[in-house]
Amino acid sequence: MIWSDTRLANNGLSLHLQRLRCRVNFQGLRFTPRIEALGAKLVQILQQRGPFVALHLRYEMDMLAFSGCTHGCTEKEAEELRKMRYAYPWWKEKEIVSEERRVQGRCPLTPEEAVLVLKALGFQKDTQIYIAAGDIYGGERRLALLKESFPRIVKKEMLLDPKELQQFQNHSSQMAALDFIVSVASDNFIPTYYGNMAKVVEGHRRYLGFKKTILLNQKRLVEVLDLHKNKTLSWDQFAVSVKEAHEGRRMGEPTHRKVISDKPKEEDYFYANPHECIGEGPSTLTD
Repeated sequence: MIWSDTRLANNGLSLHLQRLRCRVNFQGLRFTPRIEALGAKLVQILQQRGPFVALHLRYEMDMLAFSGCTHGCTEKEAEELRKMRYAYPWWKEKEIVSEERRVQGRCPLTPEEAVLVLKALGFQKDTQIYIAAGDIYGGERRLALLKESFPRIVKKEMLLDPKELQQFQNHSSQMAALDFIVSVASDNFIPTYYGNMAKVVEGHRRYLGFKKTILLNQKRLVEVLDLHKNKTLSWDQFAVSVKEAHEGRRMGEPTHRKVISDKPKEEDYFYANPHECIGEGPSTLTD
């Protein structure tokens, strides 16, 4: 989907051409039959268990190393991530101050922070949560609080026979494709980092009728999380602040795509908000 989007061609195109891009993005492009089939099976299993949230927990080793975000890591882990960043020459940015990046809202939430945010947003202990992610950095230790707070947490590895996943095991993009299918079908989609995967899922869900996507306000969350942690903000005050920070657009409500002609890097991506196509429906996109 990303190939069809370039900020230079985001705006000023005819409605006919924009709709063509939607036909390609959301109707024409398909995964291979085996990925589609296994993804559909995952969705069926989850839906049989009731409504579910897809939590894109982007707390994976490569993400943390690339972004330089080490909040919540031990000194040993932070050094391991730094070494990984230096080991890849195409990752151009090397010296990164983690806390500076975090207060700028450019880091994924830690699993522990995600727990607090989910609770503040009103999700109950019996909520079924699908973890759409690869291996979480720090393993079970970092997932312990999440599992304690939301016992109905599942991952694809828990729902499928190992033999079914074996063919995809060494192909991270194919494993991510399964998570994509589940995320698009979920009752709620919550990415803890607004990267390419989050943007593509958001756009697809908008196109399918504004299925609820909660886009976290990372910068504001860091502020209130720290205030709550140092006991400056009570739980009730924290919960109110989190809810207020995620009203309107951040809950996936319909909105015009933001266009900033002189700052194209700051405007909305077409594939995240295909505004021109929404409301038309697949049946009217064949002209």
